[in-house]
Amino acid sequence: MREKHIGLGIFTFLVFVFLLGPLVIISVTSFEQGTVLKFPPESFSLDWYKNIFEVSGFLETFKVSIYLSLAGNLLALLIGIPAAYALNRFDFKGKALLEGIFVSPIIIPGIVLGFTFLRFFITYYQLPIYAGLFIGHTVIMLPFIIRVVSSSLANFDFSIEEAAVSLGASRIGTFFKVVLPNIKSGIIAGVLIAFLESFNNVDISVFMTGPGVSTLPIEMLTYVQNYFDPTIAALSVVLMIITALFMFFVERLLGLSYFTKR
Repeated sequence: MREKHIGLGIFTFLVFVFLLGPLVIISVTSFEQGTVLKFPPESFSLDWYKNIFEVSGFLETFKVSIYLSLAGNLLALLIGIPAAYALNRFDFKGKALLEGIFVSPIIIPGIVLGFTFLRFFITYYQLPIYAGLFIGHTVIMLPFIIRVVSSSLANFDFSIEEAAVSLGASRIGTFFKVVLPNIKSGIIAGVLIAFLESFNNVDISVFMTGPGVSTLPIEMLTYVQNYFDPTIAALSVVLMIITALFMFFVERLLGLSYFTKR
């Protein structure tokens, strides 16, 4: 039995090394003082972190990615929460087909989806680049919102909703005062997953961006094609730190709200 525990521990350690190893390498190489990305670094410097703020393209595209992800997330929520509620609350003809349609942006390869968006939104309908990006990112966020919220609704007892209605509450009031508070954690989780999917998206954005309009991942990809310095490694570390702090803040906020209600 002890040998099994030792073997499981070794296997777990190797898994963590496999998952965290690339992040450690990127973090260490970001401090390289030279002009070429090296591991291990020959000397240490923070110059490349300073260079992040000197490259104007990073700051501009960061703002675009943030605004795009927030706006698309809002629209995906407005569509996804009612859709998830209807799919879990009611049985109707064509329900399985509708579920398949909502999940299809995840199943279809991103390159195919991005080319389709380019063909119809930009080429055929001649939408502005920002409008095409907004629609495209909303589409790829919607399945994550629906799936995660549906998971929360699957564990929700709808008899509570019926009890509230029987006591005189309206359907809409019950939805906002009974249903939504009970699936709040699922909504927040869906928002986080969808936001990260949109912010880090490359395969859709590369088809939808155009002259003067880009997102941060596309700008990073373009920078790597032209330069091989540690700036991208430094930027990656900054993004990892921001993501970790954001997730920690949300986790603490959820935990605080849970104990406050209790």
